[in-house]
Amino acid sequence: MDDERQWIVMGNNFGDEEDEDSDDDQANEPDPDMADEPVESEQPANTENKRPIAFNKELPREHSYLGDDLEEMEGRTILDDDSFVSFPLMSLPGVVLLPGQTLPLNLFQTSAISMIKYVLDKDKTFGLVTSRPSEDGYSTIPASIGCTAEVLAVKEESDDRSGLSRMRVKAIGRQRFEVIKHQRQIDGILMANARILSEQVLPDPLEGATPPSLKRLHHLDLEDGDDDDDDGEGVTSNDLKTCLSQWLKSNKKPKIDRLSAATFTHWPSWVYRQYDAHYLMKEIEKELLSWNDTFELNKMPRDASAFSFWVASVLPLHDEAKLHFLTLNSAIQRLRYELKVMQNCTVLSCSRCSLSIANKQDVFSMSVEGPMGAYVNPGGYVHETLTVYNARGLHLYGRPSEETSWFPGYAWTIAQCQRCHSHMGWRFTAAGNRQLKPDKFWGLCRSALFPKLIQEGEET
Repeated sequence: MDDERQWIVMGNNFGDEEDEDSDDDQANEPDPDMADEPVESEQPANTENKRPIAFNKELPREHSYLGDDLEEMEGRTILDDDSFVSFPLMSLPGVVLLPGQTLPLNLFQTSAISMIKYVLDKDKTFGLVTSRPSEDGYSTIPASIGCTAEVLAVKEESDDRSGLSRMRVKAIGRQRFEVIKHQRQIDGILMANARILSEQVLPDPLEGATPPSLKRLHHLDLEDGDDDDDDGEGVTSNDLKTCLSQWLKSNKKPKIDRLSAATFTHWPSWVYRQYDAHYLMKEIEKELLSWNDTFELNKMPRDASAFSFWVASVLPLHDEAKLHFLTLNSAIQRLRYELKVMQNCTVLSCSRCSLSIANKQDVFSMSVEGPMGAYVNPGGYVHETLTVYNARGLHLYGRPSEETSWFPGYAWTIAQCQRCHSHMGWRFTAAGNRQLKPDKFWGLCRSALFPKLIQEGEET
């Protein structure tokens, strides 16, 4: 792939203004010498007789396109909740990092490389915030809330002829923080004074109303088949089996579950259910399966807080919604917010012209981390990319290329919106004679998508 296409590889750039403007022009004015293929919808090809090989979903998480020579870092840094700390700050437009989310970086700027070297000598932790253009359009304004990132692996290399350095980094989101103030040092590193936001664990709303006899059965949830172990003293699994057996023999359907104590309060059990983490997680899992039944529930986090961050990292929310999500300090709040968004979202549309691009049923996972992940192109621009089976309202720009593919074995082709010609993502197709399953899919940029409801009578 030549230099010109390297910069347009997977979207806008992280380089100087002259190159970035050039990329926008190329994205909005298709080259007549390149393929411009309208696309209505893609259906998975029938590969029954080709004996396709299922794609290894572990590969995207490894970010092998960064190279296999990264030096792994040891140890982990945990900052105290509500503590005031100072660390370097990195601003990336269109990227809102969440705890537990992997962040790949391709750094060329001297200040960015110096910043990573600085944190490697300290605690391997820096802050990441998203940014938006200023009113005059000549600068960017960093957000006031973000997430700390801890370096997992790094590799620096220099060009002997030009003397320029490049650093490849793999990091992971750790803790939410609020920026108090920031200032740029004389060496170009942006330093921030920030407060680490604490995670609030809400008590059981029925704690005071649950009698000891029901506390023994608190973990028994007959309604959804929960088989969590019981920690109550004096009650064994055999006792529970005997009790249930007696109820069943007497033709009485057992009604006891984790919210049965609501009968001793002024409110019905469904009120408490809306603030029960266990129930909310089950409802979100059901909603995910209604989107696509290929989601592997057994690989999702089981802790309520970690689960809420994972769900937020795979939802195609716009920047303002994800920033609002970072302000929520309780897993219950986040789960309720996510469930509402998932229930209301039916269509993913172009964020610029509102053209419908994909349905929620088209979303699926090409990675063990979920249907959406952050990937970086050779120019250093990070894209949060959502994988879908089918897409419409797009045309292809350019020819397929395997170079620096985020999904090994697949070739990518740039995809643009048919109506406004904005960059939407890429179509990935099995390269060469490889018989992979799926044989093709789409990777759509989160920043280019907006979830919306289908209004009655609206064409899709």
